[in-house]
Order: sequence, then structure tokens, then C-alpha cells
Amino acid sequence: MAIFSRPQGSSRPGEAAGLTIIAVGTTVAGDISSEGVVKVEGTVEGTVRAGTQLLIAAGALIRGDIFAAEVVAGGEIHGGIHAGERVEIQAGALVAGDIRTQRLHIADGGRVNGQITMELGPGERGQYSGQEQSGQMSKV
Repeated sequence: MAIFSRPQGSSRPGEAAGLTIIAVGTTVAGDISSEGVVKVEGTVEGTVRAGTQLLIAAGALIRGDIFAAEVVAGGEIHGGIHAGERVEIQAGALVAGDIRTQRLHIADGGRVNGQITMELGPGERGQYSGQEQSGQMSKV
């Protein structure tokens, strides 16, 4: 057993999942899976699964599908994004693939080449803000 590892399944109740960083100059050829936050600053060629959040830094590259609750993209993604809650495409970022999420923010200068599907979250169907009375309807 390695000195820095913990036996599988021995996480303590209430213990936060860790942070995984793929540093600048690092290339991972294969799939990545983490229960916590994953930050990519280098290159990943494979599927990335993050339990909570995936951060893609400016200059980073992912060639593969992404699965996370929240995705913040500043670099390039060549593959689909499946985010349970939210996707943010920052200025200068490029997504060449489909996006499926509940909420989406694309900053000025961010690019998406693919289809976008926005799904309602649990309990959101039929809920509107109070603007219906003024003739404007906006989905919350």
C-alpha cells in the first residue's frame, strides 16, 4: 500500500472530495474520473468525469466527452459536454461539440460549434418570475 493512499471506500462521512489538477505541459491519454473538482491546465485525450466541477483553463485542451455537475471552460473542448447544473464558456474558449445542461452562460468571445440542449431542473417546470403581470414572461 502506498503511503499517500487510503484503502478504497474508506472516505470519512462529510469529508470533501479532493482536487485533481492536470498541469500545464502534462498530457493524459485515457479517461479521468474524480468525485471532486478537476482542473485541466494541460491536455486530456479521453473522457473526463468530475463529481462536482470541471475547470478548463485558457490554453488547455480536452479531446473527449465531459460529464460534471458544473463546467467552466476557458480553453478548447472537442467533444460533448453533459453538465447536470451549469456550463460557462469564457471569452476565448472553444467548444466543438454538443452541450446538454440546465443553465448556460457564454461570454463575449466564447464559441460553440454544436447543438445546445437546455433541460429543466427538478421542480422548475411551470415556475415563472413575477413579470407575467407586466406582459413579459421570463423563465427562472
